[in-house]
Amino acid sequence: MELVTGGAGFIGSHLVDSLVTQGERVRVLDNFSSGREEFLSQHSGSGMVEVVRADLLDLESVNSAMDGVETVHHMAANPDIRLGTEVTDTDLRQGTIATYNVLESMRLTGVGKISFSSSSAVYGEADRMPTPETYGPIKPISLYGASKLASEALITAWCGTFGAKAWIHRFANIVGPRGTHGVIYDFVHKLKADPTRLEVLGDGLQEKSYMSVEDCVSAMLHLVDGVDDEVNLYNLGTGDTCSVRRIAEIVVEESGLKGVSIEYTGGERGWAGDVPKTSLDVGCLFSTGFVPGMQSEAAIRQTACALIGEIGL
Repeated sequence: MELVTGGAGFIGSHLVDSLVTQGERVRVLDNFSSGREEFLSQHSGSGMVEVVRADLLDLESVNSAMDGVETVHHMAANPDIRLGTEVTDTDLRQGTIATYNVLESMRLTGVGKISFSSSSAVYGEADRMPTPETYGPIKPISLYGASKLASEALITAWCGTFGAKAWIHRFANIVGPRGTHGVIYDFVHKLKADPTRLEVLGDGLQEKSYMSVEDCVSAMLHLVDGVDDEVNLYNLGTGDTCSVRRIAEIVVEESGLKGVSIEYTGGERGWAGDVPKTSLDVGCLFSTGFVPGMQSEAAIRQTACALIGEIGL
């Protein structure tokens, strides 16, 4: 039995799909604050997916969900980095404290393996790009990034103290069908509201690594199956980047709308805590034999097309 926290969310539901395809039985623990029942509807009646509606802040519920579990895939977190600028304990509670509860429940119930979704946000404004896993000291500038870094530290401490084994995945920007937040999602909604103009936060020169959700999940499972240190820490990405300006152009192209005015609010950051440029060194990931199915622009275009269909632009 595999446990996926946040398994009704964007990346989590795709991970559930892949685990089931591999023949694994999956228990999903989700409070459905951002996850959606329809993301798991294809598994209804299959006998392969059990859904537990509970919150990770309820330690008793987490303990119960560990019954018979071999590996925890800890995906649950606040999915919206910007929310932390308004509700400042969001990432502390939904990230760091939730991770503590997962680890403590693992200790109490004897579950020994955790695969954790971390983020490139832990690097903050790194002065070395592409940024390798060995870069430091790392200084996140968002509360989301701080929460992910704190969760990483708790996980490595649990490994060192209680003998757990961990796979820590530092994600690039993950995009794809079922997305519920992020720049592409925002652009599609803005065009639906006003098909004549598209407002872009910042100057559009923000440039980041993007990875399709299918490649992300494949990379996670590839690492869990293929590398076996006590703590396995990897950047997950494609090795290239794409600018927000180019993303805006791709979304407009895929929308089929004509005469759209793309307008920029100015400044190098889209919002407080936004890192204008990130580029991940994925040499360690590629050295394990993993090859992504698509690069950043292709992943962005596929996502734009999918979300336009889902949102109904």
